[in-house]
Amino acid sequence: MNATPSDPERPGRIMTREMHEQPDVLRRLLGTGAPRIQDVARRVADRAPRFVLLTARGTSDHAALYAKYLLEIRLGLPCGLASMSTTTAYGARPDLRDVLVITVSQSGGSPDLVASTKAAREAGAITLAVTNNPDSPLAAVSEHHIDIMAGPEKALPATKTYTASLLALYLFVEGLRGGDGAAAAVLPDHAAQVLARQDEVRTLAARYRFAGRMVITSRGYGYPTAKEAALKLMETSYIPALAYSGADLLHGPLAMVDNISPVIAVVTDGRGGDALQPVLDRLRGRGADLMVVGPEVQVTRASAGFVLPTAGVAEEVQPVLEILPLQLLAYEVTIARGQDPDAPRALAKVTETR
Repeated sequence: MNATPSDPERPGRIMTREMHEQPDVLRRLLGTGAPRIQDVARRVADRAPRFVLLTARGTSDHAALYAKYLLEIRLGLPCGLASMSTTTAYGARPDLRDVLVITVSQSGGSPDLVASTKAAREAGAITLAVTNNPDSPLAAVSEHHIDIMAGPEKALPATKTYTASLLALYLFVEGLRGGDGAAAAVLPDHAAQVLARQDEVRTLAARYRFAGRMVITSRGYGYPTAKEAALKLMETSYIPALAYSGADLLHGPLAMVDNISPVIAVVTDGRGGDALQPVLDRLRGRGADLMVVGPEVQVTRASAGFVLPTAGVAEEVQPVLEILPLQLLAYEVTIARGQDPDAPRALAKVTETR
């Protein structure tokens, strides 16, 4: 049996409740949150940043990577991912005039994120914090702030704050380019439909209960999903999960793929999925146990899979849906292995890196 929000005794009940809150979180962000995000985007656009530096850790790092794809593809704005230790450990102070520094953090409380953002602002950067806590230290040191409005998240594995971060960043980037973010309007209803199919995911989880390791791959907008799915599997079920861009997978790691260790491919319906096709062909040629999350035509050619509702969904917002069955998979595999996904060992909700 699965945990449900009304079952207080089952392992994983908090993660279950928070996963199923996601459609409402998305609706709230599209409703009351969108105008506020548009306002922040207008103020930042007026400053005409020449470069974007993205700063984050863990799950938020994957949301930041998604923003990198958005900013480079939708705006043609060059981006980089920050190495915070250059500032916090080595004391480097680069010239950040006319640079937009976006720091993504669920809690807004990690000392290195706060310190590096403060240093960036002092170095002339336009600073933006994207958090689930408008009263956080990170929000306080940033010039601008976006509240992802996910509500309290109690389970250690982040679920609703991840998808809320993705949507908030999408709306922000659309605001920078003068768009209205209308492509995201379909997400709450589609998210509810995906989450209602948990029985399908439970069946898939039975295949992977005893997996010794897993490989997750994608390209384009789906690559952050692959990295986030790997993290969710590792932190909940403790299965070593390796995430690779499909292009990088062919540069060596493909040698470890066999017919025993499962491979999950996140196939975005669009150019990213098209770019992944040669990789899928190579995986099938090696007899890989291939699970596909994506359009039906791709799932039917794999060993197993989960069909996503991609018809009429723009490629750039599909990651909000792609991660949902993989969150469910991490949960179901963990329950099948007799562990509690609410409380992974050795982890704390706020990780205080320095």
